[in-house]
Amino acid sequence: MGESEPRRDDVDDRLQAIAASIRTRLEAANNAREGALRSCRAVIQASARAIRAVHRGEFDQAQRWIGEARASVDSIRVSLAEFPELYHAGYVSDSQKEYVEAEVVRALVVGAPVPTPEALGVEPAAYLNGLAEAGSECRRYVLDRLRVGDLDRAAGVMAAMDAIYFELMTFDFPDAITAGLRRTVDAFRAVLERTRGDLTLTHQQMALRDAMKRAVDSMGSGVG
Repeated sequence: MGESEPRRDDVDDRLQAIAASIRTRLEAANNAREGALRSCRAVIQASARAIRAVHRGEFDQAQRWIGEARASVDSIRVSLAEFPELYHAGYVSDSQKEYVEAEVVRALVVGAPVPTPEALGVEPAAYLNGLAEAGSECRRYVLDRLRVGDLDRAAGVMAAMDAIYFELMTFDFPDAITAGLRRTVDAFRAVLERTRGDLTLTHQQMALRDAMKRAVDSMGSGVG
């Protein structure tokens, strides 16, 4: 005996139930996405303020902004735990990258150890890109130190920038894996070379100034 034909009402009920289940899932995903987007903006804003505070020497303020950024980073990870396709979207990675940049800039300026991606709770590609951008951002700090004649501190941060660059150069993976790290590192290299030139020029100028001062002092002492 053949199977009976499904009744139209049974088909309609079945499809409505399926549609309702999918709609519920998509509404939850959409709400999670909207919340994550707000949190990502909060991460980016707090990270930018933290970096500005670091450059101003306002380290307590910088740490407060970094704390706010970290809270939002953690909130995003929790809120998107059931939606991995959203967690691995570009806007989440971009916000993590900005947070990493703030953390690393602060660490390099105050002389603290560079934090690991595990300690920061971020994904590897976001960490590497944030590390590169932190290196570029340190150019501003180096120039600020040069303006006040603090050559030793400028050279120390420049050495850290070098170390970051040479380590990042070892990551030879497709852009799909590293989120375009190669382009970020290329931009960092250009910043690094300009900064090296500024540091070298300042060093030469200071050496010349000191030599001239010694010559003048020597001439003055010989007059008597």
